[in-house]
Amino acid sequence: MARYIGPKSKKARRFGEAIYGPDKAFEKKSYAPGMHGASKKRRKVSEYGVQLGEKQKAKYTYGVLERQFRTLFQKASRSKGITGEVLLQLLECRLDNVVYRLGIAPTRSGARQLVSHKHITVNGQNVNIPSYQVKAGDVIGVREKSKSLEIISDSLSTTRYNQSAWLEWDKNTMTGKFLNVPERTEIPENIKEQLIVELYSK
Repeated sequence: MARYIGPKSKKARRFGEAIYGPDKAFEKKSYAPGMHGASKKRRKVSEYGVQLGEKQKAKYTYGVLERQFRTLFQKASRSKGITGEVLLQLLECRLDNVVYRLGIAPTRSGARQLVSHKHITVNGQNVNIPSYQVKAGDVIGVREKSKSLEIISDSLSTTRYNQSAWLEWDKNTMTGKFLNVPERTEIPENIKEQLIVELYSK
């Protein structure tokens, strides 16, 4: 499965945000990467550059490659509602993202690995496709044999992840329920989706 495996802190510094979550390296060097990052004056970015940067930020945040991202945008543009908001909702409904939001994994890349290695179930059935679109009412759980995995227990024991309003978690059964598709105001990611729509509309 293709995915970005390069330096994450460098990408976060490029966008000026900790897009992969808490990052000590980013906090220490929050300026742009490169030898002259701390002092270099950046040239004024064109309108196209701003739009492209926002798309790239969304891609890296959710761990989606270009072809997947374009396919999701095309699906969003054919759907009812505001295209940019629908795009973010589709990204939030990905199984790897839901696993991350539930706190089963500390990062989206960690959640993707758990899904790929068949540790996650949807409605009692093993699903190993990270891009699987979760629907309202679906129950996401940890496979019985995987409940003792250290990465899962450690992630669930932390309190830094806030419960999302559209998700419900039962710690006794280690299952979560996807209540509904989140509204844009409920999605915490700092992404200006309208810029992405404008980029693809050119």
